Amino acid sequence: MLGSVNLWILALLIPLQILVYYAAGEMVFEYLRSKGSIKKDVSRLSLARLALETNFVNHTLPSGGVSGMSYMTWCLKRYGVSAGKATMAQVVRYVVGFASFAALLLVAVLMVTADGNINRWIIFVSSSLVSIMAIATALAIYMFSSKTRMEAFGRFFVRTANKIIKFVTFGKIKNPIVYSRIDQFFIDFYDDYQILKKDTRILIKPFLWGLVFTAGEAALFMVTFYALGEAVNPAPILIAYGLASMAGFFIITPGGAGAYEAIMVSFLAIAGISQGVAIAGILLTRIFMMIITIAIGYIFYQLTVLKYGRVAPKV
Repeated sequence: MLGSVNLWILALLIPLQILVYYAAGEMVFEYLRSKGSIKKDVSRLSLARLALETNFVNHTLPSGGVSGMSYMTWCLKRYGVSAGKATMAQVVRYVVGFASFAALLLVAVLMVTADGNINRWIIFVSSSLVSIMAIATALAIYMFSSKTRMEAFGRFFVRTANKIIKFVTFGKIKNPIVYSRIDQFFIDFYDDYQILKKDTRILIKPFLWGLVFTAGEAALFMVTFYALGEAVNPAPILIAYGLASMAGFFIITPGGAGAYEAIMVSFLAIAGISQGVAIAGILLTRIFMMIITIAIGYIFYQLTVLKYGRVAPKV
């Protein structure tokens, strides 16, 4: 099947991948712009590059997205964004990302139902994904809505982090993190949430960019299938993508490699897509995405680290 790939169609992956990274960055930066927390003269290219670097860090240092959030927080200091505000912006990105995925998932299921090809397995998985996202969002809102709970979480985080550091260093480093030093971080985080709660319109643009990001990620697989000469229903692609992305948070390989592909192929096979077609399409797309993310992302990441060193300059 790889010998029959239409390279002209496959080449569409390049601009589509750029759009995906740009949309990922805009989910964060639109929120920061609306709050007046970032300079408006920062070039769009710089923001897309930062999103690519963050994705590179997430791929090479798998940690459920924590490593990427830490890296972007460090980078955003160059634009005068505090750690608390930067973290809140990235939490907003995940929340609107969940919401946009749920919205597109609902549309996909309705499309399949209208075609008369509904699959009970698809309905069950879709409902489960939406439920998990809703529960996670509700728990986050519960914690952020109380300053007392935020402070309690901050102290819990410090204790846990210190125990982990002590364990991995065999007791050589004890209690390196002091809560009083990061107290401002949680204050900024809480204040940002209170402002957001009063004006939820701030989330409209990040949500729209979330739709672009999610649709673009799923479209990458669609383009590859078309390049292979196969027309595939987008509904199971979107659901399989959601399942694989969620699993990627817990897999220690770069970008969830291995488990990500296995989950997508297995689900698409259950959904009625030929296993050979599923394997060829998923692997070709993932290899392309990994090459772009790791190879190009590494170059930009190294340039940033070499230029700004360990501490980002203050504006």
